Amino acid sequence: MESRWLEDFLSLVDTRNFSRSAQVRYTTQPAFSRRIKSLEEWVGAQLFNRATQPITLTLSGERFRPVAEDVLRRLYQGREEARRIGDVSAKTIRFAATHSLSLNFFPSWLRSLELRSHSFNTRLDTSQFHDCIHLLQRGDCDFLISYTHPDIPMHLPYEHFTSKLVLRDTLVPVTLPDSAGQPVDQLPGTEDDPVHYLAYSESSAIGRVVDQMINTTPEPLHLRRVFVSHMAAVLKAMSSEGRGTAWLPKSHLTKEFSEGTLVPAGDERWHIPVEVRLIRSRDPLPDVSEELWALLPVEEDTDWG
Repeated sequence: MESRWLEDFLSLVDTRNFSRSAQVRYTTQPAFSRRIKSLEEWVGAQLFNRATQPITLTLSGERFRPVAEDVLRRLYQGREEARRIGDVSAKTIRFAATHSLSLNFFPSWLRSLELRSHSFNTRLDTSQFHDCIHLLQRGDCDFLISYTHPDIPMHLPYEHFTSKLVLRDTLVPVTLPDSAGQPVDQLPGTEDDPVHYLAYSESSAIGRVVDQMINTTPEPLHLRRVFVSHMAAVLKAMSSEGRGTAWLPKSHLTKEFSEGTLVPAGDERWHIPVEVRLIRSRDPLPDVSEELWALLPVEEDTDWG
């Protein structure tokens, strides 16, 4: 049995789609399917029900999931402890974050902490949401900075991971203003004149939240998807060019709102509250990482994931 089979298994648990997980795991779908089949043969039971769309875990798969999570966590923890013995890199704090938070949140947030303490040696790995989750699960970063929301499945068990709130934010639908300063696109749109929708890709955590709101809102939204990207910065640029409406973090829109180059495409019915959290393993971190963690306010340790 190979450890990557367990990583494949947990990826498929998350995406519920062979093709999507193959992309996340940087392999072909046939190769990914063979590895899942090899794991099932090693376990001696079918772990996924392939007859449903999206696929679901079998009862055996449900029982095996916490085992796989715990084995990988212990494996990565042991590797990190071995690496830290005499390792000067233990003085560097390792972060992982999505592109959006890396560009628009991390620099100013880190500076605010350093103003209260001292400068830290840091490394920031920027990637897509699922890859950032895997970095934390594997112990390849000390902290994950991520948007959190009840509709974002983190798959980070509460008993093994904890977090602190670092920002309350809101996803706001924005569009280009007309000559009178009114939104070019106006939610909820109509069947005859749907709003041009700039969407996040399926790999985006924010995209899951927006899609869930669109699919469950009591008042139907009339949208026509005209563009897709996993990067909020790209969606903002497209919206600024008059290509449609995108749901963007309000914290990223200070300049655009003050200058009037982008305006809300609808009222607060279509706003989505989210949180930005600093997430870590409950296992001990290097001293310098624990020092940074201690700078953040203590809050009630609840199941945030």
